[in-house]
Amino acid sequence: MKKTLFLRYLMLLFVMCKLNAQDVNFNKDWLFKKDTIIGAETVAFDDSNWRNVDLPHDWAIEGPFSNSNNARTGGLPVHGEAWYRKHFSVAKNLKNKQIAIEFDGAMSNAKVYLNGEYVGERHYGYIGFELNLTPFIKFGEENVIAVKLAPEDLSMRWYPGAGIYRNVRFKINNALHIPQWGTYITTPVVSRESAQVNVQTTIKNTSEIVSNAVLETQIKNQKGEVVASISSPISIVKKSSDKILQEIEVKNPEIWDISKPVLYTAISQVKVDGKLVDEFVSHFGIRTIEFDTNNGFLLNGKRVQLNGVCMHHDLGPLGASVNYRATERQMQIMQSMGVNALRTSHNPPSPEMLEVCDKLGIVVIVEAFDEWQLAKVPNGYHKHFDKWHEKDLRDMIKRDRNHPSVIMWSIGNEILEQSKKDGWKITKELNDICHSEDPTRPTTAGFNYYPAPFTNKLAEQIDVVGMNYWPAHYKEIKENYPEIILYGSETSSQTSSRGVYHFPIEFNEKHETNHVSSYDAIVGPPWAYAPDVEFDAQEQNPFSLGEFIWTGFDYLGEPTPYGGRDNSTNGYWNADWPSRSSYFAPVDLCGFPKDRFYLYQSQWTTEPMVHVLPHWNWEGKEGDVIPVYSYTNCDEVELFVNGKSFGRKIKGVDFTEIPSEYHGFEKGMYKSKYRLSWNVPYQAGSLKVMGYRDGNEVATKEIKTAGVPSKIKLIADRVEINADGIDLSFISVQIEDKDGNICPMAENNITFKVEGTGVLEAIGNGDQTSLVSFKGDTMKAFSGLCLAIIKSTDKPGEIKLTATSKGLASDEIRIQTK
Repeated sequence: MKKTLFLRYLMLLFVMCKLNAQDVNFNKDWLFKKDTIIGAETVAFDDSNWRNVDLPHDWAIEGPFSNSNNARTGGLPVHGEAWYRKHFSVAKNLKNKQIAIEFDGAMSNAKVYLNGEYVGERHYGYIGFELNLTPFIKFGEENVIAVKLAPEDLSMRWYPGAGIYRNVRFKINNALHIPQWGTYITTPVVSRESAQVNVQTTIKNTSEIVSNAVLETQIKNQKGEVVASISSPISIVKKSSDKILQEIEVKNPEIWDISKPVLYTAISQVKVDGKLVDEFVSHFGIRTIEFDTNNGFLLNGKRVQLNGVCMHHDLGPLGASVNYRATERQMQIMQSMGVNALRTSHNPPSPEMLEVCDKLGIVVIVEAFDEWQLAKVPNGYHKHFDKWHEKDLRDMIKRDRNHPSVIMWSIGNEILEQSKKDGWKITKELNDICHSEDPTRPTTAGFNYYPAPFTNKLAEQIDVVGMNYWPAHYKEIKENYPEIILYGSETSSQTSSRGVYHFPIEFNEKHETNHVSSYDAIVGPPWAYAPDVEFDAQEQNPFSLGEFIWTGFDYLGEPTPYGGRDNSTNGYWNADWPSRSSYFAPVDLCGFPKDRFYLYQSQWTTEPMVHVLPHWNWEGKEGDVIPVYSYTNCDEVELFVNGKSFGRKIKGVDFTEIPSEYHGFEKGMYKSKYRLSWNVPYQAGSLKVMGYRDGNEVATKEIKTAGVPSKIKLIADRVEINADGIDLSFISVQIEDKDGNICPMAENNITFKVEGTGVLEAIGNGDQTSLVSFKGDTMKAFSGLCLAIIKSTDKPGEIKLTATSKGLASDEIRIQTK
């Protein structure tokens, strides 16, 4: 019944689309089955017992976790064949329209069929693509579209997800129309008084006759007011396309900037005899970017130090399945840490990510590839590079080049061609492709060898050179290549588990618990080093654009340092089970900050802040010396234990020793000026720090020894969300004692129940070793916290979430959907 009702709705919608081009959301009511199936592309195939799913959909996140799945990719079933099918009808009166389907991404090796006929394919799961369905559509009858996906094990070095995990649109165009990614908008001349906006619009004519028309373009500000417009006559010969350049002046423009990310909208309308036949909407910003060998990155003429993060594409407990709100929340958390830049490692991002960064004012390096011709993993992109790299790269740039947040195109990450004498040839080819599609932005790459990319001349072929994990050599590189533009494209790679502290403070790679101490010294892989080292390198080398830490959020897969080469997997990397997700980030998989979050915040923000660690629940260690650290952007910090002062420390004067055994430096102890520390004999009670500027108290933070777990506390990031079947509310779950103190070692099992106009979409706790399903209704707390993610339905009303646990007072929270 549900499918029949949807088909009727879709049929009615198509009947209404008589003249103008339309993009119809095509996410609802697909049928899914994961199996190797013969004949699933045919119309007559019986799919009556298939599962009904809405897109975006990531089948792998449902699990189960298993060591038989490669732990490097999260221990989840990311490989195998699966099919998606959808039944739909198209009205007869649309017979002269151009029909297409657009996928923002399908993971991976997608093959698309319509009514049993092969339509097309795309192997790279991160790239968006459009296919023409017109020759295969049965107008006025039922149609069946089928998509076969066949992602392979060890196709990537992290969790890729699986399925049609990004949005899909059904597109209805007239013969004369603006095609996919049909506008290219630049702002070559910008001042406070006036801006020149160049809009290059592609017009496609699929008819058998010459089409004479008018292209009208309006520029609207954020209030929806028309601030400029232009009209151009056009003539497009049959079965061809042409590019029309319109130069538009916007007076007194509002400039897109990190502090004020103002967006404009270009509305391009194609009219024939005064009648609208197509409309294309593009969002853009008015801004200038420059890159200087000595002054770094300049946005609108002012230098900006890039406080950046690298991010993989998964959304933690939600998996790879795209969701706008989850993406927005990730970047809001990053922004609160002081982040102003993102590197989309190591692949094109979702369109939603760039929309979010446009709106928040976060600049972006869009990255294309992790592999070229030389393989890192057996089934990586190298298998498709020769045939597909040009198409994939050009499509990435065409899709993303109107975004004001995008400042560079990265053509590769740690590519193995660095070690080849002729590796520069591919580098040059990719660089030239980028410049041909978008000459307004520079190219870059992340190099992890030294000095290979210089001696083999790869660095000469790109505009801006990124170095991964070589802070000790920034100065040397600059001295040897004075004209180079340089930055830390990947830095630190430190690891930690939120709320976990090991005594004594250890610098070993592994611990019996499979957790990593949050004392934030140097526990991690051989190439890792403390954030302090990069802070210092950036200060000492002001020509650098900045840094991009590895990573902003923990991600599924790559549970370094718990892993290594394993002969049972043919020598390829495997994890020390049950570790199944990364430890790298200052924020865990659920979005809860680790201590290192505050170390970065102390360097990248100006609002007074102070942080103290560890937690203060150390029963049985009374009298033992506990190292206490504080991170701050204040001048001084004073520590109090149960009201007694342990003295003030001055940032930049009082140092904390941490080990300096890291890539490119000698072994020994490194004196950090970025953290303050005290040795404190433990006694239960209060641990408090006060931050001072110019002698005045401006920030404070206190931790109290918690009693036994007594109750559950639910806290929503938003208590009102959209009733659209997509929007999310993220509910933090705290285990507290009777006085409201978080119990930092609590591991209580929490059961969730949802009632009303919502569903429990996912749960998590940030524990890299947890094998509990993200799709269940019960989750243990980890270091006193866990997370419930609530999704709305398409009906307005109220959602009630109840959390219960044996021996604890329960809690409930209500979310309004409107």
